[in-house]
Amino acid sequence: MHNVTLIPGDGIGPEITGAVRAVIDAAGVKIRWDEQQVGQRALEMYGNPLPDHVIESIRANKVALKGPVTTHVAKGFKSINVTLRQTFDLYANIRPVKTLPGINCLFKDVDMVIFRENTEDLYVGIENVIDDERVEAIKVITRNASRRIAEKAFEYARLHGRKKVTAIHKANIMKKSDGLFLEEVRKVAEKHEEIMYEELIVDNACMQLVQRPEKFDVIVTENLYGDIISDLCAGLVGGLGLVPGINLGQEYTIFEAVHGTAPDIAGKNIANPLALMLSAVEMLKHLGEHEAAQLIHRAIYQLLQEGKHLTPDLGGSATTGEVTGELCRLIQSY
Repeated sequence: MHNVTLIPGDGIGPEITGAVRAVIDAAGVKIRWDEQQVGQRALEMYGNPLPDHVIESIRANKVALKGPVTTHVAKGFKSINVTLRQTFDLYANIRPVKTLPGINCLFKDVDMVIFRENTEDLYVGIENVIDDERVEAIKVITRNASRRIAEKAFEYARLHGRKKVTAIHKANIMKKSDGLFLEEVRKVAEKHEEIMYEELIVDNACMQLVQRPEKFDVIVTENLYGDIISDLCAGLVGGLGLVPGINLGQEYTIFEAVHGTAPDIAGKNIANPLALMLSAVEMLKHLGEHEAAQLIHRAIYQLLQEGKHLTPDLGGSATTGEVTGELCRLIQSY
């Protein structure tokens, strides 16, 4: 029996987390779910978007599965996602991006993994109002954070037979901060001579990603660039509804849906649960449930290949419940 903190989140979050629970049950994995509320729902219930008991739950269970959470633009409470990453030192945001069967997209052979430093850069949230005309934001880059995200990227490449790591930066302009990041990545690269290493300026990298994404293998980058690039890459393979998200630390890991709360379709039973489902597959691997992870992964691929049970965002007319039911049926048929 595994203990996992479950954070349904806002908007479509409860619907897609419910779907994931049903599919994991069908795969025969026993999980004791500790359901917790954060974001807008928690604010309404407790007057706090991130109550202390949620932190305590994650600290006790060490693993969490999280649905999408409301993030206000230019107002409201601080990003829950950023706060959780900083609280639990979830230094590596890992985003596998791969072309999936049956999905109509421009590229057919995308297969990359993005390693985004997850705790610093502009996301430290240090902003100062100078006067009515000026605001400054402070970018923080440290040797330790740069080194450990590079080590994780190269370690992944070595363990999974990946051939190349690309460091993405803007050191031609930010010579001190991005220069320090590159210094540390280069030191790690020197220890892995069997893996090809290259560096690309972020604007050039974005151009190459939309022209020849198949040339990328493992990407390592800073927080802001990684945030932008990972969503760009999701668009290459069909959108945020088809890619998993992993926030990894030394002791704690949070698996999440990387898309938004989609309040316009919340409660309509048409939300696509596959991104969170793929994140749950990664969670099961992390928990040592490799057979169940493989079953669910196989079922997702078969469902996409057949194309009969797709939600509207993927060009189909199936409901969330119908997608969930078909995945459960497929798993039980294997």
